Amino acid sequence: MDSHLIDRINQLQARLREVELLVADPDLHRDQKRAVEIMREHARLSGISEAWDRLQEASREIAENELLVQEEQDQEMKNLAEEELVSLRKQAENTERELKVLLLPPDPLDEKNTILEIRAGTGGDEASLFASDLYRMYARYAEDRGWKIEILETNATEVGGFKEIIFSVAGSQVYSHLKYESGVHRVQRIPSTESGGRIHTSAVTVAVLPEAEETDIQIRQEDLKIDVYRSSGPGGQSVNTTDSAVRITHIPTGLVVICQDEKSQLKNKAKALRVLKARLFEQEEAKRRDEMAQNRRSQIGSGDRSERIRTYNFPQNRLSDHRINLTLYKLDHIIEGDLSEVVEALRLHTMEEELSS
Repeated sequence: MDSHLIDRINQLQARLREVELLVADPDLHRDQKRAVEIMREHARLSGISEAWDRLQEASREIAENELLVQEEQDQEMKNLAEEELVSLRKQAENTERELKVLLLPPDPLDEKNTILEIRAGTGGDEASLFASDLYRMYARYAEDRGWKIEILETNATEVGGFKEIIFSVAGSQVYSHLKYESGVHRVQRIPSTESGGRIHTSAVTVAVLPEAEETDIQIRQEDLKIDVYRSSGPGGQSVNTTDSAVRITHIPTGLVVICQDEKSQLKNKAKALRVLKARLFEQEEAKRRDEMAQNRRSQIGSGDRSERIRTYNFPQNRLSDHRINLTLYKLDHIIEGDLSEVVEALRLHTMEEELSS
């Protein structure tokens, strides 16, 4: 391992000793926000220290076995030592790679809760039905991970799909798993309404926004234009007798958010403000990512909603992620929420890119 990485590990181990003293201090928990930050740092530094200890132990065992191979006269013992060397070297290689990944600076957004916006694109009713399928896929994936889903806004169609659905996902490491889902998702399948059995291609856009906290983004009241009106359902018919629907326009940026699912105007306003804050925060983060991207060889998950990232081919039971050339013939499982293999492949690709840059 490079000497500068070893120096870095020594610095982090010194910091771990400092953090352990802070964790043992009962006064730490008087400030809950700082306590969470310190405990999170402690977990990360402990993982690095444990991986470093395992790598050093493997290196010592490798040295002992190499010496045994050189000096051992008994051929059977020498063969056993050589076999163990193969295993130890593989173990050391995997541990070193794990350690390098742990040394990557954490994305400060990874721990944030997330707002997903799914919108039907080209394809009419079929696109709206696929938007509903994607929502169900993410909801089941979230449920399997113990995350909490809250629907913020829906715009349903008469065929049972969604022109648009916006929902939040809360839990541990939500954004780190979902941040690569932004972009155009293309579906190829035979619509239920197609009598001729022809395959149609439709598209749905997904936007993944880290949910802003109070300290992340400040919105001035004078920058908002708030309108209220009666909510409507599929076909435009009124579904409420009071002016509960809320439309908020952020004047400086022109961003518009509409929420009408709740019967309470106050609840709709609160949800609309959450979405607006997330969109404004994402705009700021997009600027930051663009600046960082100038210094990186390549990147995925840039959040570009115009990029076609994935194709779902139902006749062939095939999912293809075009950013990392991943093809899986298990679409029937993935669309039911078994998304882990896709997510982990994207996360691993990103780590490998960062390690080599």
